Amino acid sequence: MSKRTIAIGGDHAGFLYKENIKSLLEKEGFAVIDTGTDSLDSVDYPDYIHPLAEAIGAGKAELGIIICGSGNGVAMTANKHQHIRAAIAWNQEIASLARQHNNANVLSIPARFVSQRLARMMVRTFLNTAFEGGRHGRRVDKIAVSC
Repeated sequence: MSKRTIAIGGDHAGFLYKENIKSLLEKEGFAVIDTGTDSLDSVDYPDYIHPLAEAIGAGKAELGIIICGSGNGVAMTANKHQHIRAAIAWNQEIASLARQHNNANVLSIPARFVSQRLARMMVRTFLNTAFEGGRHGRRVDKIAVSC
């Protein structure tokens, strides 16, 4: 069986978290697509989030993890892609519900508001939680907008 592939990316505020989570994912046997950034130098988060969303849309990654200071900018950017459902989480229950009820395929982490330990716990929860479907599936099917 092939490894599950997870895409990860963020801006300078999320860089240290990204590196920590990337290491965790690789240690746990995931293949990782790292769309950057690669330093603490100030960057524009859309430059790193659009490639992550495109990798998921192309089927190169199953799920994504995005990280910035508040989690908002990266989530807003990712959610511009019709096939992305990015959810900001600040605790494990939110991460779990994002998968169970919303079939989120991208977890957005607010690095300035959660510890690295909590971020790792949320990632594990997110990756190990399945979508419940049923009534939630009907609702998720109504999210995308046709252009």
